[in-house]
Amino acid sequence: MSQDQFGESTRRAFLGTAAVATAATAVTLAASPTSDARATGSPPADQIKVAQSAASSNLPTKTEPTSGDWTKPAAMAIPKEGYFKLEQGRYGPIFPRTPANYGFTVIAKIKPGREETVREYGKTIEKAVGETPDVLAPLRLHYLRWVIFDVGSGPHFMYQGIFDTDFDKYLEDAVALFVKTGVTTVFVNLEGWPDDWKTNLPAVIKFFREHQRPSFLEYGEYPYVTADEVKKALRVKSSLSAMLDQMQ
Repeated sequence: MSQDQFGESTRRAFLGTAAVATAATAVTLAASPTSDARATGSPPADQIKVAQSAASSNLPTKTEPTSGDWTKPAAMAIPKEGYFKLEQGRYGPIFPRTPANYGFTVIAKIKPGREETVREYGKTIEKAVGETPDVLAPLRLHYLRWVIFDVGSGPHFMYQGIFDTDFDKYLEDAVALFVKTGVTTVFVNLEGWPDDWKTNLPAVIKFFREHQRPSFLEYGEYPYVTADEVKKALRVKSSLSAMLDQMQ
């Protein structure tokens, strides 16, 4: 090997090592759960040890800030009430942030003859997101899961969502979004849904709280990380991959 070839090989090895180190640092910074919590106003990743301790002792407790570690998976057992300590929010008890972030499971009976309408609404959302990928961005969602099942008394609809705002903020944003876009919500096909939902937010909140089924266990492989942090880390990874490709 000539001296020039050796020098070029050494330079590439050094640059590759530096880029990998930079990538690891950038991804770590991009996925810091505490930084996003401060920026968005949502609670920091502060409930792991205290909440888990409360669950194991079956004693309600008020959580205090601690540091979160997204590199360590976490699980949280939740009392049947859905919270560890009764604290009133704008519309009712405040539900805690879990390792999976905020979320809810709403179950309600479908109005007679509306099952296919509910199923078709899934295609409406698919089309809306396909045409405008950020149409649901105000909801700060991670995932949605819709399920229809029958327990013998007729079809029921189950709406499961994981998001980065608190319970009531999500509902406020959802109503505002549907009013703004003019898209009718799937919930109009469910028994008990208020007819004046566009102008009666308290009635909408009441419906969701009455049909909410709290989790008793939630798990996060990378606990308390927000959707924005995941996307930031992936953008960093993509940029660094492109940079490394240019070095070849």
